[in-house]
Amino acid sequence: MAGKTGPAEGCTISQLSPEMVEELSGFFRLLGEPARLRLMCEIRNGSNDVATLMERTGFSQSHLSRQLGQLQKAGLVQVERDGNRSLYTATDPVVEAICQLAQERLMTHLRRRLDNLGAA
Repeated sequence: MAGKTGPAEGCTISQLSPEMVEELSGFFRLLGEPARLRLMCEIRNGSNDVATLMERTGFSQSHLSRQLGQLQKAGLVQVERDGNRSLYTATDPVVEAICQLAQERLMTHLRRRLDNLGAA
């Protein structure tokens, strides 16, 4: 079936049903929480336990657990038990893409601000 595309290929947001747009919007709300975005980017390169994530982020254990639970519920991270530790790993390739996009956006924004300061 060369030349045929699947239902998701070539799909644009303008073609989605209101329900699908709402689901997509919910995904962006999930990403809109700074703690969740930071956690995704912390665990994108490998498994981390809660103690390590607490140290790196400064988040309390309860806050961290809530945010990781939301990411896990969304299918973006997975938890595995290793003895007494829980190891969190990014399971969806979109995590890497989101973190890379956020990093590129931030760098572009900072470069523009520096350029504007230099021109002043």
